[in-house]
Formats: sequence, C-alpha cells, structure tokens
Amino acid sequence: MLLDPAYTVPTVPTAARGVAWLRAHVARFSEGADHARRRALAEDLLAGVDTAALRRPGHAVAKLAAELGLPRVVVGDVAAVARCYQPHTPVTAEADAAVARLVEWCGGAWDEPTAARIGLLVQASAAMEAVVAGAVPPVPATRRVAPDGAVVEVPLTGAPFGAGRHACPGRAHAEALTAGAFHRLHDGPAPLVLPNAWDHASAAALVDAGFAAIGTTSLGVAAAAGLPDAAGVARAETVALARRLVRLPVAVTVDVEAGFGDVRGVAAELADLGVVGVNIEDGRGAALADPVEQAALVRACKDAAPHLFVNARVDTHWLGVDRGSTVERALRYVDAGADGVFVPGLVDEGEIAAVVAAVPVPLNVLAQRDVRTLAELGVRRVSTGSLLFRAALGATVATARAVRDGEPVGEVPSYADVRRLSG
Repeated sequence: MLLDPAYTVPTVPTAARGVAWLRAHVARFSEGADHARRRALAEDLLAGVDTAALRRPGHAVAKLAAELGLPRVVVGDVAAVARCYQPHTPVTAEADAAVARLVEWCGGAWDEPTAARIGLLVQASAAMEAVVAGAVPPVPATRRVAPDGAVVEVPLTGAPFGAGRHACPGRAHAEALTAGAFHRLHDGPAPLVLPNAWDHASAAALVDAGFAAIGTTSLGVAAAAGLPDAAGVARAETVALARRLVRLPVAVTVDVEAGFGDVRGVAAELADLGVVGVNIEDGRGAALADPVEQAALVRACKDAAPHLFVNARVDTHWLGVDRGSTVERALRYVDAGADGVFVPGLVDEGEIAAVVAAVPVPLNVLAQRDVRTLAELGVRRVSTGSLLFRAALGATVATARAVRDGEPVGEVPSYADVRRLSG
C-alpha cells in the first residue's frame, strides 16, 4: 500500500492558524503537487543539517532545533504540538499556542517554509520519544485512504522509515539522533562519568572541560538556596536550574530527590524543558521508603515521560539500612520501568560485582573508587554527587583564608574565563 498511488494519506482541512494550519501545510499530510513542493522544502532544510552534530550527546529535538536555526528552548512547545499532530488526535489550546510561538521563533511568517521547519521538529520529537522508550519501529503504523474511501492502517514493521513517495526524508538524521541519545552513553567502552553541577556556571565549566553529559546535585541546589537537601522543598530551584542548563549543548539529567510530592508533574515538566533523565531516590531521611510505594513512583515517572532515563536510587548503602535488600529493591524498580539503578555508598568490589550481575540495567555508583576499577567490575555510570559542590566550598574558604593570611592563592579561572561561560 505504501507504494500504491491509489492509497493516499488522509486529507486534512485547511486552517489559518494553530495545529490545523501546520497539518495543512506539511508534506506529511499532502498529496500531488503540494506534497512534492513541501517535501522539497523539508529535504532542503535537512541538507543543511550537520549529522555529526546530531550524534553528539544531548536532547534530540534541542540538537535538531539548533541545526535548523532555532533556540533549544523550543523543546517544550514542540512536544506539546507533537501530542496533537496526527489528524485523528484532538487539538488542545496549549498546542495551538505552541504553534504560534514556534512560528514567531521561525520569523513570524505563516507559510510553507515555516511549516516545513516546524514539521521536522514535531516528527522528530514523536519518533525519538518512541525510540528511547523502546518502541520498534518507533512509528508502528501509518494511515492510508483506500480507493473505496476506507481508512486503513498500514503496519511499518518491515519499513520503519516508510516507503515510496512518503518515505521519511530524514533517515540519516534520525539514525544520528538515536546514536546520540543519552541512553546510549551508558553503552560505551568506559563508564559514563557524570559530573554534578549546582548552578549554570559550574555546569558550563564542566561542558567547557569536555564532559558529554551533566547531572545536578540536590545537595548543591538546595544548599545554594539556603534550603535543606532531601526535604522535598527545592522543586522550584531544581526546575529553574534545569531551565537554564538545557540551553547547554549536552545531555542534562536532574536529581529530583524523592519526586517533590508530585513525581508525574515534575517529570513531565522537566521532559518538556529538554531534560533527558532524572534521578529519584528511595531514602526518606534516615529511613527507606516502602519499596512497593517507591516502585509506584518510578512507574509514575515513566508514565508521565516515557523517554526520560529514570535512574532509580537505592539508598541502602548510603544510609546503612537493610543492605541485604539492595538487589531486591533494584529489581523491583527495574520492573517498574527504571532505566538504571544508582547505589551510592556501594564501594566493596564483591558487592558491586554482585549487583552488576543481578540487575539487568546500567549500575551507577559514586566516584568513591578508581573509575578504571569500577569499569572492570561492570559499572556503567559514575557520578560525582555533591563532591564538586563540597570541593568548591572548601576551595572558597581556603582561598579566603589565604588572602587573609597573606599566603599564595594559587591558580584560579580568570574573570574573562568565567564571563565567557555565560556568553
């Protein structure tokens, strides 16, 4: 059916604004001369995209947006439109407003070149979310109108990028985006070393130093705002920081403590900003959460944002409580949808190897052992946690004391170096 010209894409009504306007002006829902002209516009845009840039770590839509000349902050609007893009799905006022903002970002013209640019982002958003969530193919079927007028679904199992005149023109770009997905960073020859930042300057400095992904530290974020860590009171500060960090050209994952009492809401909000992952902990003060209830939080997080890399933190070793339940808890969280397991405080080589052998997802530990040793044990991710923040505090006090006592300060970044990070 994909190759038979008698089977056409469903028609969409014309419209002057909103999602309906977008549908009516892209190649995806066009036939004949309109389709040929609009497809050529999309192909011309894709020809100017550097696929090497798409392979770099980071949020897929943010990377493609940057290549298409748009700011990375459009990710949320693109996601809102993607949820209503297909003609058989209802359109929300939020999605219509998002289209209007995207048109403005594109220069303000409600024309076919603008629609082509937005359409590429929207289709990439929906497909990448499905890919990261494990859907194969990412788009399971497409719709066609048969010669008798009946609407039929055509499976894409054997042709994930379609075929014929409506075949995806961005296959190479889609494959490049998939290769750069945050999940893939856990499959490299060495563990992903994930430094944890507490503000934009610290994150930007780490990006400048060549790190492929950045995490946040809940202690650093909370303490910098004068708030206690792990008390569920730093949601606003956490989201505000995430909003700034997603503008950086790397993948960003965020520590959400225990979910701030609204794990669905915070997961969806962060995903729409362009965050690629979250870390959610089962510690509750000096105690552990009920594993069944914690598994429900993991599942809620995945339900709200299926493409987020959910790193389920098991605090048995960190708190020194019920260490024998570490693997059982980890497996329960994996069953609930966790993409990785984080066991801070796990330092014994035998115990690390045992968790790696028992848990079928990447194991994350703190940088409490040599990274080379951890790699040999099978660890796939090494976080700095609050180490960098605490080291910065220590260096701050030591430098102030040196000034007071007339001692050498030592080498520090210049004013110009720091200013460049925020440029």
